[in-house]
Amino acid sequence: MNTFGRIFRLTTWGESHGFGIGCVVDGCPSGLELTEGDIQNELDRRRPGQSSITTERREKDEVEILSGVFLGKTLGTPISMFIKNRDIDSEKYESIKNILRPGHADFTWREKFGHVDYRGGGRASGRETVARVAAGAIARKLLKRIGIEIIAYTKEIAGIRVEDEISFGDIDEIRRIIDSNTVRTINKKIAKDMERAILDAKSDGDSVGGIIEVIAFNVPPGLGEPIFARLDSELASAMMSIPSVKGVEIGDGFSLSRMKGSEANDEFFIENGRILTRTNRCGGILGGISNGMPVVVRIAIKPTSSIGKKQRTVDIEKMKETTIQIEGRHDPCIVPRAVPVVEAMMSLVLADHSLLSGFIPRRLS
Repeated sequence: MNTFGRIFRLTTWGESHGFGIGCVVDGCPSGLELTEGDIQNELDRRRPGQSSITTERREKDEVEILSGVFLGKTLGTPISMFIKNRDIDSEKYESIKNILRPGHADFTWREKFGHVDYRGGGRASGRETVARVAAGAIARKLLKRIGIEIIAYTKEIAGIRVEDEISFGDIDEIRRIIDSNTVRTINKKIAKDMERAILDAKSDGDSVGGIIEVIAFNVPPGLGEPIFARLDSELASAMMSIPSVKGVEIGDGFSLSRMKGSEANDEFFIENGRILTRTNRCGGILGGISNGMPVVVRIAIKPTSSIGKKQRTVDIEKMKETTIQIEGRHDPCIVPRAVPVVEAMMSLVLADHSLLSGFIPRRLS
């Protein structure tokens, strides 16, 4: 499947070393003010070649809006966007096109499709996520109309963890901190330790993984459907669709399994006429429906699969065992660049459910 969502629908297309990456967003209400600059701001946060801890591939990731916008506002018709691939170097993939790269989708995609684009992983590459960020920028702007703000940051890299917490009151300052350090975390001191761990792995021809936390503030109660379109199940599905994600937690997640009910339950109270909970262990979702508290999701991202160390594998053409030592331009840790991707997927899910539940009208004034 290449299409995501029910009302606010995203279809992405394109391969890592093809002509470019694109997407079509359908179901966006008419009347939303939108420019290429709105989208470019988010793409700039994700683009490669930003620092010594990212891939050396240099892409400007300049977006073109091809349809669905007229005189600076959306028309309610499909919004088509295109990002050209400009810095392609496929040479190193020719010599290993029949060698299965450990940790990659080479084997499974060949088994399913037979004929595949082996250059840079083709459509299985994280390059595909540039289209998600473009679409997420539209969803984020739509959500701001009803006061929803979304922020993601690096919670952990290589076992180095940030324990600081974010409140809605300091969200603007936290955003500045996140975008001011290479690893996109909220603690500048720990950011240096994380960066050092990434560079150590890079110099050793290896890679590291980590955890991203994303929080949506001002989510109204009532988003999500019972049983099969639960808000938490849709968020989990969205996050697991991001390449290299291997785990998802909603709220306190797995740690809830080690608590007693008296510890895990979020007790209710009234403040200024609103019903709130004293804690937020459920992550803002009860019975698959938002309860008005911040929606909190954490995702676990595995270490980058492309590494310089020699690994054992199989030559699929000769059907014999061999070894591989991957060359080329790869992120020693994809966590920092995945932060805007995670924000985009949260935005897409919440925009879809906000339209589905009637919090956002199909036509904006």
